[in-house]
Amino acid sequence: MVDRKTVADRLDAGMAEGLELDVAIVGAGAGGLYAGYRLATGEPKGRGRPPTVSLFELGDRIGGRLHSVELPGLDFYGELGGMRYMTSMGIVTALIQDVFKSELKHVEFSMGDPASHYFYLRKQRFMADAWTQAQKLNEKFKTRYALNKDDVGFSADQLFSKVTYDVLTADPAVKAEYGKKLLHPTHYDYEIQLTGPDWDAIKPELRYCFPGPYEARPVSELGYWNLLTEQLSQEGLQFLADAGGYYSNTINWNAAEAIQQIVGDFFGPVSYRTIAGGYDQVLYALAQALLDKEVKIWKQNGVVGVQPAPEGAPRRYELKLANQESGREWLVHADAVILAMPRRSLELLDMYPNYLSLYDGREGATFRQAVSSTIIQQSMKILMGFEEPWWTQDFGATAGESITDLPMRQCYYFGTDKKNKHSLFLSSYNDMDTVSFWSALEQGELFEPKATSVVSQADVDAISEFQAPKVMVDESMSQVRDLHGQQPYDIPEPYVTWFKDWAHEPFGGGYHAWNPDVSVRDVMRYMRKPRADEAIHVVGEAYSDQQGWAEGAFCVAELLVRDHFGMKPASFIPESYYLGW
Repeated sequence: MVDRKTVADRLDAGMAEGLELDVAIVGAGAGGLYAGYRLATGEPKGRGRPPTVSLFELGDRIGGRLHSVELPGLDFYGELGGMRYMTSMGIVTALIQDVFKSELKHVEFSMGDPASHYFYLRKQRFMADAWTQAQKLNEKFKTRYALNKDDVGFSADQLFSKVTYDVLTADPAVKAEYGKKLLHPTHYDYEIQLTGPDWDAIKPELRYCFPGPYEARPVSELGYWNLLTEQLSQEGLQFLADAGGYYSNTINWNAAEAIQQIVGDFFGPVSYRTIAGGYDQVLYALAQALLDKEVKIWKQNGVVGVQPAPEGAPRRYELKLANQESGREWLVHADAVILAMPRRSLELLDMYPNYLSLYDGREGATFRQAVSSTIIQQSMKILMGFEEPWWTQDFGATAGESITDLPMRQCYYFGTDKKNKHSLFLSSYNDMDTVSFWSALEQGELFEPKATSVVSQADVDAISEFQAPKVMVDESMSQVRDLHGQQPYDIPEPYVTWFKDWAHEPFGGGYHAWNPDVSVRDVMRYMRKPRADEAIHVVGEAYSDQQGWAEGAFCVAELLVRDHFGMKPASFIPESYYLGW
């Protein structure tokens, strides 16, 4: 296990006026840390030495949108940001099981038994396996949604798969080339066995081959909302939005990207894992390796200017940094710059006068358009600690999620401390439209954490600044009780909370999705080197083909160091692993 405090204590909050570097990396999240690690430890294709590198982070911690926290009374971590990965993800799996195998230990991320999970939609409460139980009896489970006749009886994940299968097989060219990988073994089951290269070949050419207003149009030009209403009706779209658990899945993002990612990320034969000690351990392991290589990671130092260095300067670029602790600015010189930042952070840089040559002149308009080619998806979480796992005792749930159309959207039943029964509960995991419901409750007095039989008042007071507002906690617990149907059970109050709204600056949101009518292939390649005459690059999840996952940031950074910094492929990544465009 990597000691977060030891790593945090080794970060530098000071200044080093006139620092000279080969590469300056702005941002110490997944993309920045991985790019730094590969540059500092990888093998160049020629005989050159690895470049000198430093990372500059505006915040007071590393990790970006991976943020694992420990609540008092619990011997494991909760996740305020990304919380899991799929076993099919080659880089993160290799980092955990190979590169840092002595420091990191993967554990299964259990989704539990649907028979013990709840749905509460349009005031109809039922168990999560209601659809499959009815199907076993050759019956159709009916919800309070006026679905098309042919869609009644399908669960949300089955209906997502059905739409993908129907759209793919309706295109004669796709069916002829890939039909053997598109299977429909039973009425409710679909198997999409396409590989990453298969998808990248299909998406730019796929046509919508159904009568109506979109007939023969490229699917990549359509929004997913457009496509779903054509396939299912507006009521079917609402069912998928509600029962799928994420409103972000059904917004009007690029339909060609959506049909791949929705099925592959959530509704296929997916196996999830995480890391014992918190998912952000993988980024702390990267940071520790960088620090051991004497690579500086500067915290509380935000970059507010990148300009060509004046004549006679030792390096190509001059970076102006604002030190948060002192309020002073200082200069760094570098031959190349990597902006490891999400969309909103890039937009904030544009607010500084003369910030960046990428924003200058005619080509600046092209860069701004590329930056805005993704949709920012807001996300928020509320973690709670309970003295006992009421969901296990009263409802039989040991892991996994329950889903509702109430603003809380999803709750997750997490682990229990074996020594004292104190337990972790994610009382709300919500996105897009529902975030504004909760952000309106962010003002006011905070929830007062309480001592328990094993947790002192001083222990909970130590994280008092991170508590959710009391009115937010009260509202959240009211919805939790509605979801579960409190009677005859008495769901208790939490003793401690922790919440995070990723819509706040500088993140703007929790993850991203491609806009319709965007050439994803071209924009991904462009962002890694927006101008041929500049050594300024952009990496991160926002401009990857695995948006919403740390793996997307890793893949983009791996492609960057190979293509533009002359690094050999990482030895720990299987040669057959597909990195994307």
